[in-house]
Amino acid sequence: MAPLRSWLDINSRSHFSLHNIPFGIISTAANPEPHAAVAIGDQALDLRVFTQQNGFAALSIIQPHQAVFSQPTLNAFAALGRPMHRVIREYLQSILLAGGPFPDILEHNQTLRKTALIRLQDCKMHLPMQIGDYTDFYAGLHHAYNVGTLFRGPQNALQPNYKHLPVGYHGRASSVVVSGTPIRRPNGQILLDPTAEPKQPVLDASRKLDIELELGCFVCKPSALGEPVRIHDAPEHLFGVVLMNDWSARDIQAWEYVPLGPFNSKNFGTSISPWVVLMDALEPFASTGMRNDAQTLPYLDEKDRNSHYPIDLSVSLTTASGNTSTLARTSAKNLLFSFPQMLAHHSIGGCPFNVGDLLGSGTISGESKAEKGCLLEQTENGKVDIELEGGEKRRFLEDGDTVTMTGVCGGEEGAFVGFGECSGRIEPAIELDFA
Repeated sequence: MAPLRSWLDINSRSHFSLHNIPFGIISTAANPEPHAAVAIGDQALDLRVFTQQNGFAALSIIQPHQAVFSQPTLNAFAALGRPMHRVIREYLQSILLAGGPFPDILEHNQTLRKTALIRLQDCKMHLPMQIGDYTDFYAGLHHAYNVGTLFRGPQNALQPNYKHLPVGYHGRASSVVVSGTPIRRPNGQILLDPTAEPKQPVLDASRKLDIELELGCFVCKPSALGEPVRIHDAPEHLFGVVLMNDWSARDIQAWEYVPLGPFNSKNFGTSISPWVVLMDALEPFASTGMRNDAQTLPYLDEKDRNSHYPIDLSVSLTTASGNTSTLARTSAKNLLFSFPQMLAHHSIGGCPFNVGDLLGSGTISGESKAEKGCLLEQTENGKVDIELEGGEKRRFLEDGDTVTMTGVCGGEEGAFVGFGECSGRIEPAIELDFA
């Protein structure tokens, strides 16, 4: 696509080009209460200030709803629905466009520019949505195959149901945190010697703390109890996408997951990026997904709708000594199921959804070693060292490690649609004393 040019000075490599306009929740020294903003280049357009100074004067349709931009989450804005998201995003693009139709609203309004445009580095970011429920799926085909091979061998790597439905589990919404929030190493039951009989766990800090490179998608339209969301209606229920790191304690997971699946090994922390990239911003990149050689049931049939996005993803690790190493680069095209399919399956039994509910994609890995989205895969469950910059090595995360994920769509400078960063630093576990 031909890059849109703004009258603002925007770095051509910025994730937040005029093609993006992601929404988030900020606070500033001048406005310390959390409220809405959009990112543009290295700045944020404060939508609370923009609204208070009649920035939406040329868009009559939004004027009855302007209070949504003073709310501490994006839930009220999201609930306006995708048609309204589209109109507002396009209006903001026109305000920021060089030679656009409304130069007097912001470009030539020095007072508003001074108060509404704030450097990103001067903004404190907050969790963008109030999350009522969170479900994590397992739609990364190569990840599922690699992990299955580790524990069951290549002949039985994928369970018989895997290609027929988006496998998932209910996560813990209360521990979803915004990027930059430290993550404390969890304590839990661990089986130190799996071969010993009888099997006797200990309570200890996780020794196999891991990452999971994922995407998350927020719901913007509720559904009623007992009423499935049809696959052709599902896109209108989706608000936008964020990067997600579903931190995982593999040793706690190994002991607890039989017979009902992950529990404490997954509920201690999930990090998401602060800027929500709207579905409309991703639409120009929409494509078909991976070929599924299983015959899915009709309620999951998207009829060749383009619902997958080739988002280029990367994850790096910075050690306490300051050395940074790239752990993986992969693409979201490695997801077998799309977010509309996840929503359609999740609701097929009548499970209702609310505005702000979060769906996780599951770990995204490619076929090669350099594309594996978690340490469990890369180290073969702790059997192989990862060589880092500065001569350091890792099998799993150590205290003081900082993990940073990035994602971006588009190959043309000046037209990138990106997510910024999703990061978190590992802090030591709490010392437990039950004596």
